[in-house]
Amino acid sequence: MPTRADAYQLMTSHVQNENLRKHMYAVEAAMRFYARKYGEDEEIWAMAGLLHDADYEEYPDLREHTQVLAGWLRDGGFDERITYAILAHNDLNVATHPRNNLLSHALFACDEVTGMITATALVRPNKSIYGLEVSSVRKKMKTKGFAAGVHREDLYKGAEELDIDLDEHIANVIAAMSSVADTLGLAGIEQSAAL
Repeated sequence: MPTRADAYQLMTSHVQNENLRKHMYAVEAAMRFYARKYGEDEEIWAMAGLLHDADYEEYPDLREHTQVLAGWLRDGGFDERITYAILAHNDLNVATHPRNNLLSHALFACDEVTGMITATALVRPNKSIYGLEVSSVRKKMKTKGFAAGVHREDLYKGAEELDIDLDEHIANVIAAMSSVADTLGLAGIEQSAAL
């Protein structure tokens, strides 16, 4: 069974964009949180998060995204649960890979929300996720044009599929992402001391 180190090697060999890497680290942290919450296999869930967009930089067309990655995962001997969840997070694969299990629901739910949380943290004066309030994220969700790449309907749909209140979900993911804030570049900037 491939390890997290193998998953990291696969991801970094195909993803050069630092922001895309940070997105995958954020989803990995959120997936670890939910694996612990639900008593599931933390390594399987974390690797699904870490790898879910590993082909996106090279294959951004949604008809190819996840399909190419599935081939890499199978060639690498990764657990089929990881491959299935990754295929299921792309709505174009819903006919062949419906989100019909907790792992698939969690991956879909964590994907978009991490982007909204990151964007909200980065517009704060201190650029930190620490102390970020759910209400701030919800307010930014309503701001037209803010984090335009984040599909609002997927934020709601993800929480609904995971059968969790959206505010609770946002709070959980903020907590998960806070645990790796340095890696995500969200630990904040030092405030200049007032003279």
